Amino acid sequence: MPNLPLAPASNDEIDLFVLVRALWLQKWMVVGVAIFVTLAAAVYAFTAKPLYEAKIYMLPPTQNDIADFNYGRTLNSDLPPFSVKDIYDVFARNLFSESLRQSFFDKVYLPSLPDQGLKGSRDRMYQSFSKRLFISAGGKDNPDRYYVAVQSSDPAEAGEWVRTYVRNASDAAKKETIKNVVREAQVRARNLDQQVIGMRESARREREDKIKVLGEALEVAKAIGLGKPIIISGKTPAELSLGVDGQTLYMRGSDALQAEILGLQERQSDDPFIPSLRVLQVKYSFLKNLSIDSSSVAVYRQDGVVDDPDSPIKPDKLMILIKGAFFGVLLGLAVALARYFWPLFRARV
Repeated sequence: MPNLPLAPASNDEIDLFVLVRALWLQKWMVVGVAIFVTLAAAVYAFTAKPLYEAKIYMLPPTQNDIADFNYGRTLNSDLPPFSVKDIYDVFARNLFSESLRQSFFDKVYLPSLPDQGLKGSRDRMYQSFSKRLFISAGGKDNPDRYYVAVQSSDPAEAGEWVRTYVRNASDAAKKETIKNVVREAQVRARNLDQQVIGMRESARREREDKIKVLGEALEVAKAIGLGKPIIISGKTPAELSLGVDGQTLYMRGSDALQAEILGLQERQSDDPFIPSLRVLQVKYSFLKNLSIDSSSVAVYRQDGVVDDPDSPIKPDKLMILIKGAFFGVLLGLAVALARYFWPLFRARV
């Protein structure tokens, strides 16, 4: 150990020159400590398990992407069309949902762990998983831009996981939206079916009432022996039949009345005689059979290409070496100062 200069015991102030000279005499010790710490940092940097990160950026879908969601939905219909924001909000809600994260943890993350890794606490495993999955919005400049990032020691695994997570969110959003669309269509179809049933019942009752009215007129015509329509003021029988009301139906003659009653009684369906019925039936058939192919729609638009990462984000070897050398020098100086002040401290004690 080199002989270190001691400051005068009576002087509480430290002579800077003496301090620098003391550190200089211990320069090799400082260098040795710095080299040792730097080598330790290098060992860690080159032996630590690399960590890779795969990231996907997402934007709202285009109007064409959601076109099939709006099949049969117009501004003038009972089912208003979806906007791009409506569909993208459903996707975002599923993307950030805890249920999707839990499902991914159970179906993807846990099966990837070795058998010994499954013996730990489930809560700790979930915390570890949560530290490797990041979901965030793009910020104030582009609030509709989201991204999902997954970290893993395997670059292929990181890329596959991030693609799987976003795909699961997309599938969940599509399933939810299609379910809502089909459900709305079914409710509307049921309402239309009730309207059709009501119109048919109303037409049946009107036909029965008309048969009764014509039957009474037929009795009157037979009673007065009127078989043919009465010709008035040069009108034809057809014109006369249009001009008579319920009180003078008998004037159409028993032959015409009996033929009309027979036609009404033998009528198999009132559908052709119900106004707007066919329009309702077409709408009902469309809504009842409405289906959407999930492959024909999209709930988000990917921004850029997602490839497996080829360089790790951790450890940053150069930064670790720089920090190791810096802290090594600081530690060496701290040890040198401790060796310098220790004799002074003992002398005063």
